[in-house]
Amino acid sequence: MAPAISIDTPEAAEAAATALLGDPVRQVSRQPGGGNNRLYRVEAADGRHYALKTYLQRPGDDRDRLGTEFGGLAFLGAQGLGRQVPRAVARDPGRHCALFGWVDGNAVGHPTPRDLFEVLCFVLDLYRLAQQPEAAALALASEACLSGAEVARQIEARLDRLLRLDDHRLRAFLVDSFLPVCERQRDLTMMHYQEQGMDFAQPLAPMALTLSPSDFGFHNAIRRIDGRLVFIDFEYFGWDDPVKLVADFLLHPGMDLNVEMRRRFRRGAGAVFGGDHEFDIRLRALFPLYILRWCLILLNEFLPERWQRRDYAGAHQDREFALNNQLAKAEAMLRQIDDANYEVFEDD
Repeated sequence: MAPAISIDTPEAAEAAATALLGDPVRQVSRQPGGGNNRLYRVEAADGRHYALKTYLQRPGDDRDRLGTEFGGLAFLGAQGLGRQVPRAVARDPGRHCALFGWVDGNAVGHPTPRDLFEVLCFVLDLYRLAQQPEAAALALASEACLSGAEVARQIEARLDRLLRLDDHRLRAFLVDSFLPVCERQRDLTMMHYQEQGMDFAQPLAPMALTLSPSDFGFHNAIRRIDGRLVFIDFEYFGWDDPVKLVADFLLHPGMDLNVEMRRRFRRGAGAVFGGDHEFDIRLRALFPLYILRWCLILLNEFLPERWQRRDYAGAHQDREFALNNQLAKAEAMLRQIDDANYEVFEDD
């Protein structure tokens, strides 16, 4: 296999965009943002604009982010969701890059109830498309959690990786604060499953799954000039438990939803997935475990390979400041364990 061509300069990005379009381009400009990849705005000779996205490939990480995102967006576009997601235009696996339609708009800084309604409509569309025969060819979402045992296993794997690092402040938090809460919540969740006559280790049946962006929320949405939302970043797209989609939306630190918005989303998701009579039971039982999982995700910045991806994407900042900031966020997330049921479920 030929070695990949690195895109680390505007000139290399221009060459890649020209090859993908088949014609010279007028301008290529690096765009800010993005925690894992690089993004360029491309102006073609005919005046159209495109997004050129490059994907960092690390040794030991065999996830095909490029193929997953391009294939997922191509599928969604072909199924009639072209207004809600970027258009997949062309890809170049050799350069680890892909070209998408450019979306003009702004970040969703202060989501409204109408925005939340659009999100729920998109969730419903994904669930509806999961019933289509063409969806069967799609893979599982990255780190899909099809059973309670898989959620617990992922927590243990992330914890083990972090405990191997030589950082006293990280170890102190994990051993003194995180581990006692983790063990208690895991036992409570397993007991809840048993009381409901459910198997903690049994994967969900395919009919109970949905299609999920797996990094879904207002942090990955753009508000068009007409006010409508476009959802972006489908690098981890695929099949998953609807509970994981809902829990991740409610817990993602990139969003700041108030209690009422969180409850509205949870109620709306309950209506979307209401045909699965175990959905609400799983959500209530697993929600504390997803909080624990997010605590550890926030600590990914301590991993050298994660910092490499941030540096590649251009997120340059003082590393010690970043690590202390992420540790503070993980501590705050852990404190949500006691308030989670009240904030999300108390209005029932």
